[in-house]
Amino acid sequence: MNILVLNCGSSSIKYKLFDMDHGDVMAQGGIEKIGLKGSFLKLTLPDGQKVVLEKEIKEHQVGIEFILEVIAGKAYGCIRSLNEINAVGHRMVHGGEQFNASVLINDEVIRKVVECIDLAPLHNPPNLSGVYAIQQLLPEVPQVAVFDTAFHQTMPDYAYMYALPYALYEKYGIRRYGFHGTSHRYVSRRACDFLNLPYEEQRIITAHIGNGASVTAIKKGVSIDTSMGMTPVEGLMMGTRSGDVDAGALVYVMDKENLGTREISDVVNKQSGVLGISAISSDMREIETAVAAGNERAILALKMYNYRIKKYIGSYAAALGGLDVLIFTGGVGENQIPTRQQVCENMEYMGIKLDEAVNAKSRGEEKLISAPDSQVKVVVIPTDEEYMIAIDTLNILNS
Repeated sequence: MNILVLNCGSSSIKYKLFDMDHGDVMAQGGIEKIGLKGSFLKLTLPDGQKVVLEKEIKEHQVGIEFILEVIAGKAYGCIRSLNEINAVGHRMVHGGEQFNASVLINDEVIRKVVECIDLAPLHNPPNLSGVYAIQQLLPEVPQVAVFDTAFHQTMPDYAYMYALPYALYEKYGIRRYGFHGTSHRYVSRRACDFLNLPYEEQRIITAHIGNGASVTAIKKGVSIDTSMGMTPVEGLMMGTRSGDVDAGALVYVMDKENLGTREISDVVNKQSGVLGISAISSDMREIETAVAAGNERAILALKMYNYRIKKYIGSYAAALGGLDVLIFTGGVGENQIPTRQQVCENMEYMGIKLDEAVNAKSRGEEKLISAPDSQVKVVVIPTDEEYMIAIDTLNILNS
């Protein structure tokens, strides 16, 4: 069975086509700058070569049509006909309290996802655009929705509720939902397979660290707490997001700077985090270069970034009643050696002891990086959300 996975953002579409019978990636790539000048499709050939195809792409349906043309085309195609696509799996960012698992898409599911748009106004509409496009272009092909928030629906109420008037939860669904659920679910299971450990018996902390970042506590195979909240702003310090901040400070800034809700949203989402502190970049590679050059603001940004991760790991170990496995994933978690080292530094008291020599050689590959005498297994597991979406799609169709 061939399954196409789509991840539609506001101005982008990422895709992978999987041959599920053999576990192979047949095609992968992405479109950037939808609706803007200079839009293009960048694809990766089986030999690793990158190809860029420029085309004016005004909206998502045009983009998906272009992707399908390439997949089935003579130049870079891997299938002879679009009839060889058996199903499409979609990344859906926000399912609210409506969805605690992936689902086959029908009119009722679409209606419920539309109801969640207020919770994710920047993400759910483009996600739905992908669904609508496939309905037009491949009307007979079944589609499956895989929600970022679904994995975290197992959190207990005392973990997901905010200490705001309860009426706000009843009226507007104000609560912690969490994100990156597909990634946390994939890497936690994959780590246990890699370590040959029974998944349902482990106390696991997954650290998905990238430009967007979150930490999740997993006990007996389910999420019991996660750092992102009602929106992806809460929790860790990120590339351009502030993470945890005193709500009173935001009210103070709004008063002093005469900012409205849109302006303060722009501050905490796009002007803060590593970029806001360093005034250099949101890219951790550039921050590390600046740190090496002695830039004080970059040094401060990196210390703050790593400290927040360490603090969440400590608090979630307490919530779990101990820790068996710590997982690093995401662009930073998989590749930034100093961040992993500094996060695990002086954590021997809770059973974490890094093998610094192994950690120093570990980039972008599955690797056990804890010392032989470490009570906690520390591993690097590259995430593969697209594969998880494909697996969910396959399982739903088979059931």
